[in-house]
Amino acid sequence: MSQPITDDEAWDAVIARDRAYDGRFVTGVVSTGIYCRPSCAARHPRRENVRFFADGAAATKAGLRPCLRCSPNDVSRDERAVLAAIEAIKAAGQSLALADLAARCGYSPTHFQRVFTRSTGLSPAAYARALQKERMAQALSGAGSVTDAIYDAGFSGPARFYSAAEERLGMAPSVWRNGGRGVTIRWAIVPTSLGSMLVAATDKGVCRLSFNEDEQALRTRFPNASLVQGGAVFAQLLGDVVAAVEAPGDFGHIPLDVKGTAFQEAVWQALRRIPPGETRSYAQIAAEVGKPGAVRAAGSANGANNVAVLIPCHRVIRSDGSLGGYAYGLEIKQRLLDKERHGRD
Repeated sequence: MSQPITDDEAWDAVIARDRAYDGRFVTGVVSTGIYCRPSCAARHPRRENVRFFADGAAATKAGLRPCLRCSPNDVSRDERAVLAAIEAIKAAGQSLALADLAARCGYSPTHFQRVFTRSTGLSPAAYARALQKERMAQALSGAGSVTDAIYDAGFSGPARFYSAAEERLGMAPSVWRNGGRGVTIRWAIVPTSLGSMLVAATDKGVCRLSFNEDEQALRTRFPNASLVQGGAVFAQLLGDVVAAVEAPGDFGHIPLDVKGTAFQEAVWQALRRIPPGETRSYAQIAAEVGKPGAVRAAGSANGANNVAVLIPCHRVIRSDGSLGGYAYGLEIKQRLLDKERHGRD
């Protein structure tokens, strides 16, 4: 279960018009007699006129009526539409036309795209690709042959499978199945103000960034890959990574080669949307990816991140404001947050 939302947290969400909280509570305004979504675009009421309710039914029982501008009761309708679309995508095993998905749910394509993306963190097409990637990885891990994996993952033939695998897994299917055999990973360990940092990258992008790990730890993680130290092209990438760690800011240009389930990747995308200097709670991240009850799962996805800083899991803290956990120790987590908040060591 997600943690209860305090009145202070709810008010902060209202002031920020945070869509991640839509569906988790409604804002009652006693002076006007209406209740709204947290993200309602109407002018903010005075704090003393606001009461928070678990849902529209509770607000109605208190004598309030739904806001005509933000239609707070449509949140549950949106959730049902998104769940129906997800089931349709899962049943089809592939991406479905946006217009067809929207028509099934009674929405216009443009509006449904916004509803789906707000709920899951991914567009319908991106969600379908992520789901197929998850199935692909599972099939390659368990199938007796790549041919079996092609059909187990729901592909119609080898051409589409290999094309998708090259784009989404960053490795050829047979290489993925064999634990990265034949893939070259370039790496280095460099000193930083946060301590010793290991950076490793495939031709696709950074696949590991960690603190206080050695070559053996890298070999354990990628036992069948060819590990090569340094290199001219890698040196340029390494410089960008070091700069991102020492002076946190916009590092979206740094390519990544990471792999996870559809849920994990949605969480990682949510982490990358947190601005430097700001934090989110595990509950907020769970809500942002459309799974407000999956707080522990969001925490697990956070912990499964292989690329520290570039996927900024250090920006997630507990709802009570405490740091929570961090794979490389709370001291490094606090120093990263301090760097981002103050722009200095």
